[in-house]
Amino acid sequence: MSDNDSESTITAFMLVKTTPEWLALTVEQRVHAFETEIVPTIRERVTGVHSRFYDTEFYSARVTDVWSWEAPDHHTYQLLIDALRETPFWDRYFEVVDILVGVENGYARNYGTAPIATIDT
Repeated sequence: MSDNDSESTITAFMLVKTTPEWLALTVEQRVHAFETEIVPTIRERVTGVHSRFYDTEFYSARVTDVWSWEAPDHHTYQLLIDALRETPFWDRYFEVVDILVGVENGYARNYGTAPIATIDT
């Protein structure tokens, strides 16, 4: 990804809580539901979106998962949310607790400074 790409990339951290309906499914049924009910709708509506999934139920009772979504721009991100809302993901399998949207190192670009980050050793 070039510097220009990272300037417009939108990252959303979606904090969700599993519903009893989702938890009642077997693992195989969950994978099948995701592959047949959710992913195809996203793929039909958007391109260039990347996601990562983090389990947090071990450490939080309010949020069971954090899903990180990266979209190339605001319009694509909005299409992603519209797509998710048209699937059982939204409020049937998962309760969306909060969405935090940010732009990586936005402050550095706004102030013309180098990003401050940890140093890999």
